Amino acid sequence: MLLQLQNIILEMIATGRPLEETLDCLCREVESLVPRMVCSVVAVDHQKRLRPLAGPTLPFAYSSALDGIEIGPFAGSCGTAAYYQEAVSATDIDTDFRWRDFKALVRPLGFKACWSSPILSAERVVGTFAFYYFDRRGPSELEKNIVGACVHLCSIAFERHERVKERQRLTYADALTGLGNRARFNAKLIEDLRRPFGILLADIDNLKMVNDTFGHSAGDDLIKVVAERVLSVTGSDRIFRLGGDEFAIVVDHQDGFDLKSEAFKVLSVLKQACSCNGHVVFPKITIGGATSELGDGPDDVRRKADIALYHGKEQNRGRFVEYHGDLGTALTRRFQAIRQVGQALADDRISPYYQPIIRLGSKELVGFEALCRITTTTGEIIDAVHFNEATTDAHVAAELTQCMMTRVAADIRRWLDMGLPFHRVAINLSASDFHTGNLKERLCEIFGGTGVPLQHIVLEITESVYLGQQEDFLAREIKSLRDLGLHVALDDFGTGFASLTHLMTVPVDIIKIDQTFVKRLVPGDPAIIITEGLLEITAGLGIDVIAEGIETSEQARQLHALGCEFGQGYFFSKALDWETATRLLRPTFRAAARSG
Repeated sequence: MLLQLQNIILEMIATGRPLEETLDCLCREVESLVPRMVCSVVAVDHQKRLRPLAGPTLPFAYSSALDGIEIGPFAGSCGTAAYYQEAVSATDIDTDFRWRDFKALVRPLGFKACWSSPILSAERVVGTFAFYYFDRRGPSELEKNIVGACVHLCSIAFERHERVKERQRLTYADALTGLGNRARFNAKLIEDLRRPFGILLADIDNLKMVNDTFGHSAGDDLIKVVAERVLSVTGSDRIFRLGGDEFAIVVDHQDGFDLKSEAFKVLSVLKQACSCNGHVVFPKITIGGATSELGDGPDDVRRKADIALYHGKEQNRGRFVEYHGDLGTALTRRFQAIRQVGQALADDRISPYYQPIIRLGSKELVGFEALCRITTTTGEIIDAVHFNEATTDAHVAAELTQCMMTRVAADIRRWLDMGLPFHRVAINLSASDFHTGNLKERLCEIFGGTGVPLQHIVLEITESVYLGQQEDFLAREIKSLRDLGLHVALDDFGTGFASLTHLMTVPVDIIKIDQTFVKRLVPGDPAIIITEGLLEITAGLGIDVIAEGIETSEQARQLHALGCEFGQGYFFSKALDWETATRLLRPTFRAAARSG
């Protein structure tokens, strides 16, 4: 009969049946062999506390009362056997000192004695195997033989269970942080989450810059710091590292469920600086989130959170963005713009159009701004405002800049060969052009290859370039460009994130006043005072100012009266194709335009 018992349990272990099911079966089989006895198996966790695993005929209330008891010399038969790692036989529970704190639990159940044996695995106690007797007695020889075999079977079952847990840990755990990985996150989403539930997706901002500046060890430290801090406010069963710099947090339904408050808790623990491989780093993350709605499955919520995160990285870095329907529409527009520009690049339908820059006092043409235009397959010319969203894609933005620089270099070369007098042409750059790390080399290759002196080129950067850039890095990049003879202009000044203080650390040659200020140049509007103050400051710093979007003669006159020397806008001219811009450069045409 003992051999049959062993075969049953070994088969269950070999076929991968769950540990609790296997031990439950073991207890039932043993109870059928030994009369007036109740059998149980209790695990010992790594904190050395008892965790009931199997006891099919033990009352649930009794097993629950044992859960979490710390092992020790006065912890009943099981707790004491685990503590000393040797069998303990309490032949009379009422008088046994080891049961002094637990007698009240067993008296109502009719148990008079208890014999418990430790279960060892790799010399560590992992559990106990116990007989509860309804008589005051110790084990018989037969029972000793049965328990000897059962303890061995339990040890095998525990060892296999630990191996399975370790395989699962390796399968479902991220090696760097110890958090659940993408596979575990996917499994979590399949589980029956309580409704409503939410998903937060978080990206570490500027991880690449930390890696490039301080090395990948610092980057790994930053990932671990973010993981530890977020874990402290979420719990290990809710946070996952999906890979690279991306984390996911599952928010189950609770009283007062609020996705925003969960996101803000995460953001709040990341405010303090940390040390990453000996370097001080301020961790920042961007979070996108979505909550399930009626009919939403986990994939729907995840997709919406992804859209919100994408929008956050583009527009609100370091903050939380919650999904709403308009974000999906905006993303669709962006993808359409990217596809449109990508196809235009492939079909060679990108062209620079040149908007004149005028000296306001004399109406003299002093240069152009090269503006990107797409020619459709039907010959229609599309302004950049209709596909500007495409430049938020780093790859597309870099290709577009490359194409524009190549075309502008060729156009300037033709003007130089024709002997036409002109000063400079401005080319717009995006933040992505600085991320590539080879902007200087690209400029030298393109303009050097066509023999165009770089003093003819102005590089226009918008205030958004300051986002996501370390100021000292940006200052070095711009200084190296200016050292080549290029001029640098700060475009759309006053509408974004740069300020006058940036001019002390990241100096430029030109500031372009955004058209929103120009339109408000009416008596009593604060824009007049701000513009006048800016002109006084830039004059002292030796920085030229160009006013954009001039549409009326009154705006031109007022700007000139305030001290603004240069301007551009529809009042003077829209952006022109190369042939028309060339006619404007010819001396006879320019003389006629000034006299008119």
